[in-house]
Amino acid sequence: MGLGRILDRMTPVVYWRPGCGFCMRLMRGIEEAGLEIETRNIWEDPEAATFVRSVTGGNEVVPTVSLGDRNMVNPSIRELLALINELGEN
Repeated sequence: MGLGRILDRMTPVVYWRPGCGFCMRLMRGIEEAGLEIETRNIWEDPEAATFVRSVTGGNEVVPTVSLGDRNMVNPSIRELLALINELGEN
């Protein structure tokens, strides 16, 4: 299953906050890769902040990315694309 097929089934959700350089770097890579994503600002969405804390051991580390049942904390675009490809092979 290719990149397009996995993204037809699942949309990566990127949890972020304003002013986060790591978030901006990941978003730039996502844009360059042409990925469609859903974003959640943890400063405006209490449920998003709660989710991030549940994944990161109580901290609000962003970017955090959720794809299907997998979560990544502060991934690079390369790591995100690798996860998408891994899930596409299953």
